[in-house]
Amino acid sequence: MKNNFFEVNNVDFKAGGTTKVKSVSFSIQNEGDIVCLLGPSGIGKTTILRTIAGLEKINGGSIKINGKELSSKKIHIEPEYRNVALAFQENSLFPHYNVEKNILIGAEKKSNKKRKIKPKEIIKFLNLNKILDQYPHQISAGEAQRASLARSLVSNPDLLLLDEPLSNVDQSFKEEIQVELKQLLKKSKITTIIVTHDSYEAFYLGNKCGIILNGQLRQYDDPYNVYHFPNSVEVVNFLNRGILIPAKVTGENSLENEDLGTIKGNFTKHYPKGSNVKLLLQPEDLEHDDKSNLKLEVVDRKFRGTNFIYTLKSASNLLIPVFVHSHHIHQHEVDEKFGIKRPINIDHIVCF
Repeated sequence: MKNNFFEVNNVDFKAGGTTKVKSVSFSIQNEGDIVCLLGPSGIGKTTILRTIAGLEKINGGSIKINGKELSSKKIHIEPEYRNVALAFQENSLFPHYNVEKNILIGAEKKSNKKRKIKPKEIIKFLNLNKILDQYPHQISAGEAQRASLARSLVSNPDLLLLDEPLSNVDQSFKEEIQVELKQLLKKSKITTIIVTHDSYEAFYLGNKCGIILNGQLRQYDDPYNVYHFPNSVEVVNFLNRGILIPAKVTGENSLENEDLGTIKGNFTKHYPKGSNVKLLLQPEDLEHDDKSNLKLEVVDRKFRGTNFIYTLKSASNLLIPVFVHSHHIHQHEVDEKFGIKRPINIDHIVCF
């Protein structure tokens, strides 16, 4: 059986003597995989990165890379000997060096190893050519963040740790960087752990996503499964991609809600007939149909370019989000009635 490339086994992550995240275990199976850790601000995501980098010690469990123990109760390999690169969210550039020198410091440290990414390649990729002669105080926060990312990439690490790497980058440039960054990391087989609060970014970049809430790693899975099969109400609420509505199980593949009627689909977990549950209803689960006799009131409409997100109010005052492509013929206004297609069929029924 193939060993995991990277492993965290039952580690408490602490900062300043305070435990931030308890009893964390996760692994990265293949070299070159990308893991994204999601969670609200202040929950301990950065502490996890600092500990993996060797800036914080652990009192139990272990952290391993390629079978080599980096941290445990008895072992602590210092940061400079780990070949782990950490790019902080805040500006960590050396103020007395220009941007080019800051980037090349990373390359100089690993000059004796076969380079996965050439400095010129990463400078061009991150659009830094025009500011190479400037100093940190002369550039924007977004440019400083990109320069810090470039320095980490050219250091040729076994493991790359990125703390909110694109938080200060302009939205118009962010999506372009996300696409090219993913391609670059895959091509170079640089194993990466990314901390972010942006679920869309995590779902796009990550082979795996971890959700950190209330001091625990609550779910660690493929992005698709994290979104469609959240394992707790807490994860549902954090992702904020739907609503939990009351329902009663009426059969092996059906349940009933007083406002929406019968809902059919495949349960992800067995519930006895007659069970009262909370059904996860996501924006794409309901279909628009003006001819339907099931009408709900529009209380809000958000235009997202390719789609609209309507918020509909039911008879019992549930606020239900519904996704509709933006080219649909009838764009409903607030206070209008919005038809829901019947019968309601959901591919996978998630309940709590």
